[in-house]
Amino acid sequence: MKLARSAAAIAIAALALTACAPPTSNNAASSSDEQTGTVRVWLFSEVNQDPKSAVVKEAVTEFEAAHSGAKVDVQYIPVDSRAERFKAAFNDPSSAPDVAEFGNTDLASYVASGGLADVTGDIKSWDEAKDLDQKILDTTEIDGKNYGVPWFVGVRALYYRTDLLQQLGLQVPKTLDEVETVARAVRAANPDLLGISVGGAAQFSAMPYLWANGGEIATKEGDKFVSKLDSAESREGVADYTRLLKDDICPAQTCAEFGGNASVQQFIAGKSAMTIGGDFNYKAVAASAIKDKFAVVPVPGKTAGSIAPAFAGGNNLGVFNSSERRTLAADFVKLLASKKYQQKMFDSMGNLPTFSDVQKSVAENNKQVEPFINTLGAGTKFVPVTENWSTIDAQGVFTGMYQKVVTGKADVNAATTEAASAMNTAFGSK
Repeated sequence: MKLARSAAAIAIAALALTACAPPTSNNAASSSDEQTGTVRVWLFSEVNQDPKSAVVKEAVTEFEAAHSGAKVDVQYIPVDSRAERFKAAFNDPSSAPDVAEFGNTDLASYVASGGLADVTGDIKSWDEAKDLDQKILDTTEIDGKNYGVPWFVGVRALYYRTDLLQQLGLQVPKTLDEVETVARAVRAANPDLLGISVGGAAQFSAMPYLWANGGEIATKEGDKFVSKLDSAESREGVADYTRLLKDDICPAQTCAEFGGNASVQQFIAGKSAMTIGGDFNYKAVAASAIKDKFAVVPVPGKTAGSIAPAFAGGNNLGVFNSSERRTLAADFVKLLASKKYQQKMFDSMGNLPTFSDVQKSVAENNKQVEPFINTLGAGTKFVPVTENWSTIDAQGVFTGMYQKVVTGKADVNAATTEAASAMNTAFGSK
């Protein structure tokens, strides 16, 4: 989920994810489908609100012109209070919107609450939907049904200092092993710098290492998820990542608590040679003191020429189950999430589109996003799509595993065994 943006660091759970417990609900699908009246819309507020508001206002004007007797009322809600707002709306349909923006990692818990409408039919009948990136669309699916339309996606890539690598005669890393080697060489030559700024709490930086080694967070067996963090492949991925948080690269006493934002901030401040940052961080880096001294490539995989799978963060637009204007709500979702308005949102906000053809066009005309589009093209992955993930995330099970390793509280085998057990308890699978 991409939660917030700021001029300094805009991360996919701002953007590190902020977990919220699965809301309960007394919600039931409305039997009404009025064709006039006000469509209430909740969208997330932004630090820099004006560009988003301008695009949304244009979409509202177009929608109202095409739907006689219909009006759209847009409210911008704070990301940090979304859990309370959504829970209240699920339990009191009179306070609920018809349409809402929500993070893709929140989707499973919202569906479990009964709060979101099944929009599978709307997507199938929507001509533009055939060009949606399937991997991204899959993040809206539970048990074969879609409960949202992907509005934008965020992925991470490898940022590096061109001047530092050139000064030391180092090549841009082409494998994960080379990332480690280059990072160690930079810090050896410049002890005041971090070789790469990553963190024990930067879960979306760690996930590509897990997946590139063939590991998985969890897989579905029957009707339940089972953690795979204790597999040999996952343990290798955890070991690869945690080797970066050593004194000769990114010391644990400095980096163990870093999340994604803090990691990128070190790079922006000129304190690290590399970092794993999102497309949503690019503008902040380009506006910093190192604006002419950096470049971006996809996070490499285990072999030269490969790209490590990235976490597919992002936000969706969905219809509330309690909406009394179901058709109007779905029509507005399809308009705001359309190719036309995704392009406009990219132009104004830098949000990566979820349509494959629009992604291609954006990459051709904006070279700075090419590494991120190539990362999407190589294939992304996602957290387990279950309401239990909110509990796991809130408990810090995944990030706690890395922090125990890098602080010496547990070795890789013990930490992954403990994390897998905690996950399985949450999943109810073991």
